[in-house]
Amino acid sequence: MNPPTIAHPATRAPLALRLRHWGTLVACTILLSALFTVLHLPAGVLLGGMLVAIVMATREMRLQVPPLQFALAQGLIGCLMAHSLHPSVLNRVAHDWPLFLCITLLVLATSALLGFVLTRRQLLSGTTAIWGLAPGAASAMVIMAESYGADVRLVALMQYARVVLVTLLASLVAGLWVSHANVRPTVQWLAWDSTRNVALTLLLVAGCVFLARRIRLSAGAMLLPLLAGLTLNSLGWLTIELPPLLMALAYATLGWSVGLRFNRAILQHAWSALPAVLTAIFGLIALGLLLAVALSLLGGFDPLTAYLATSPGGADSVAVISASAAVDAGFVMAMQLARFSMVLLFGPRLFPWVAQRAVSALSPTPLP
Repeated sequence: MNPPTIAHPATRAPLALRLRHWGTLVACTILLSALFTVLHLPAGVLLGGMLVAIVMATREMRLQVPPLQFALAQGLIGCLMAHSLHPSVLNRVAHDWPLFLCITLLVLATSALLGFVLTRRQLLSGTTAIWGLAPGAASAMVIMAESYGADVRLVALMQYARVVLVTLLASLVAGLWVSHANVRPTVQWLAWDSTRNVALTLLLVAGCVFLARRIRLSAGAMLLPLLAGLTLNSLGWLTIELPPLLMALAYATLGWSVGLRFNRAILQHAWSALPAVLTAIFGLIALGLLLAVALSLLGGFDPLTAYLATSPGGADSVAVISASAAVDAGFVMAMQLARFSMVLLFGPRLFPWVAQRAVSALSPTPLP
């Protein structure tokens, strides 16, 4: 069953009405994001913005995020990923590459298989189910899914449902293992170390976004800053610095862009597929748990380190938990980022191929 699509009206609301709607969107996003942050939910700003935007879109409040603002938000997310891939993490991956490769390929293959099953059963169409279950950074998967023809609205619901469930479970496990695992430092929203580094980072983002739009590269607004930032940061030519307030705006922009594309028909379709989607997500979580047991027994890692390393959740959320618990944070982050890199490299080729095979299996075989 293909998801229903309803085109938004071509006519635009009067300027005063649009400004009032934008004011409502921003104010409600701030309130809901603050609540999520207090509750220690992962990606609270992004989730808050997306939920508020979904509600407004289903109430016929027609808004649209400017394409340039969305591209700049993509670029900031790319720089954030480049900043996480510091040399020590890369060295860890190079040293233990067989272990990283085997675990990453197993998780990738399982997510593709579960996506194949959802597509085969006609619960979701095309590459939507496969991108929705892709075990990479949720925001990056949403961005890439749109570039490769998936329904970004359903992909976003699946990705962020997975992030929330995995992170809540990881927080619970860490909290039971280490009493202070859920303690998080207070975010200094307006603080940064170097104005020069911030300015150079923004210049890098702006230049890469301009180039990506110029050459029309799929997901280039995120990929070019990621590659350029990683290269310059590794060579010591640039220190990537992203003030928290700026990243909050980037995550809110991504949440708005996704949420404003919803309508009531899409939500009804998502609700009908929810049981199967949750089953697939818990299947990924169960696989991560089995891999953690294997790492602990065969690799000599402590159970909490192994569990966080193999959890199919967002790398950023797992990083926060790892930093506040007595675990090998370097190994955890290396495993999380290695998996994301594999999805980034092989996803654009693997996922459309799996989706095509699933769709082909639905076609009746001609009689001889």
